[in-house]
Amino acid sequence: MAAAVLGVACHPVRAILFDKSASTNWGLPWHQDRTIAVVERVEVAVMAPGQSAWPRSCRTAVRVAGSMVTLRVHLDPVPETNAPPLIARRLGLIPEREVKTVVEKCRTAVCLAEAGDIWLYATPILHSR
Repeated sequence: MAAAVLGVACHPVRAILFDKSASTNWGLPWHQDRTIAVVERVEVAVMAPGQSAWPRSCRTAVRVAGSMVTLRVHLDPVPETNAPPLIARRLGLIPEREVKTVVEKCRTAVCLAEAGDIWLYATPILHSR
């Protein structure tokens, strides 16, 4: 599915298993996934001595995440009663200080699923729960 969107050279970079149940459920505020997995920390030689490029790497992570897709495979159903994800129908990078305003102004959707459903979406989509 990812190759149909990104091309055959794409490859998986991370797998996460969420095991939510009535006793182990949690929620998340509105956010965009902006992190990427890296093998190791590498300092950039163009920095002045004593400075680190890591704070700047956030920009790179956002750019890379923006070129990624997420595949979400549902092993169990996600009904309205099990805190289904909410998405805001707005694309693009949204500064964190503007997230609340954007959510208030745009339409949102509840994402229900049946066991076996697979969702493919842009990794930095604005979402909660």
